Amino acid sequence: MKPIELAKNIYWVGAVDWDIRDFHGYSTNRGTTYNAYLIIDEKITLIDTVKKAFHGDLMHRIHNIIDPKKIDYIVVNHVEMDHSGSLPQVIEEVRPEKVFCSKMGHRALLRHFHREDWPYHVISPNEELSLGARTLNFMETRMLHWPDSMFTYVKEDQILISNDAFGQHLASSERFDEEVNQDVLMRECTKYYANILTLYSPLVKKVLAKVREMNLPIKMIAPDHGVIWRTDPGKIIEAYSRWCGNEARGHALVIYDTMWKSTEMMAKAVADGLLDEGVNYKLLDLRFSHRSDVMTEVLEAGAVVLGCSTLNNGLLPRMAGFLMYMRGLKPTNKIGAAFGSYGWSGESVKLLNQAMQEMKFTICHEGLRVQYVPEHEHLKECVELGHTVARSLKAMQAGKEIASVI
Repeated sequence: MKPIELAKNIYWVGAVDWDIRDFHGYSTNRGTTYNAYLIIDEKITLIDTVKKAFHGDLMHRIHNIIDPKKIDYIVVNHVEMDHSGSLPQVIEEVRPEKVFCSKMGHRALLRHFHREDWPYHVISPNEELSLGARTLNFMETRMLHWPDSMFTYVKEDQILISNDAFGQHLASSERFDEEVNQDVLMRECTKYYANILTLYSPLVKKVLAKVREMNLPIKMIAPDHGVIWRTDPGKIIEAYSRWCGNEARGHALVIYDTMWKSTEMMAKAVADGLLDEGVNYKLLDLRFSHRSDVMTEVLEAGAVVLGCSTLNNGLLPRMAGFLMYMRGLKPTNKIGAAFGSYGWSGESVKLLNQAMQEMKFTICHEGLRVQYVPEHEHLKECVELGHTVARSLKAMQAGKEIASVI
């Protein structure tokens, strides 16, 4: 793939990873990209690098534009290894005058690569850098999603190079937002936010407020993963505004794991109750739904109903793993309820409720337990549980205050 020009003398020189299917526990079934950007000016500048295994792709694309030894500056927006893994090789080949990074980025680079001899330049707040015809502005965005993260803004071209923010794991031969299927694009953006940035939503809100306060005109957003927002950058900004505000839609999820189908029978009855009340739902069996895909659904769901059989006085492993994953991301503003079957001890419902309490879900029902196989009367109770969840969700959507029952 040839380098792609974003604006006059600004190029995408990154790499496409068609094969990656797991990103520290997040399923990446559509692959990803590692985006890097080259600016040709009086001071030739490379912004970000790529994962170590893709060093050759990066250098080949740069060679198609200039001799890499002509690069004067390297900007490191983010030190995570999918963006800085090839940095030592690039610095060795390029011998840049300066390596620009945030204060926390400097610490992270030293701790990752142990190279005190690199020509670091630690940016100060709101620092500007003249490249000649172009000016770069830097904005620290700590914990989006690492302490070192920052944005680089190309002032004259109004391009925001946003490291991991506004990205998506999507490998394609296309480089720009309007060139790909919009449903696929927004699904992958939702999945990216749900699994990487949900925990940091309060900080996302502050960064968006700061960008608005600075009144930066943005013609293009160039993230470090996925396609570049050229035609409609406002679309992803609006989505982030909604997600960081924990704006739930009016649907529910029934997420469950089952041993001998008893809990599955209960799950389907709960779903029937939701539908009786006019609430749409998704039924997600953890045997067949990857935790990162389930979290994608959780991001915009208004209610989460968890069901699990009891095993060894605890939860089935898939549900236990999913709960650990979800608690780490801390989704908020959800109605919650629990159910499950058991043989002799029956702790699963209590444990599910405890997990939802920790995440500050509003628990609308104390939970349902059924020993062994549910009978018709038990399934009627499950339908009623669905009714209760649906009514609570509608009340929340109407702005009414709902108190947890436990």
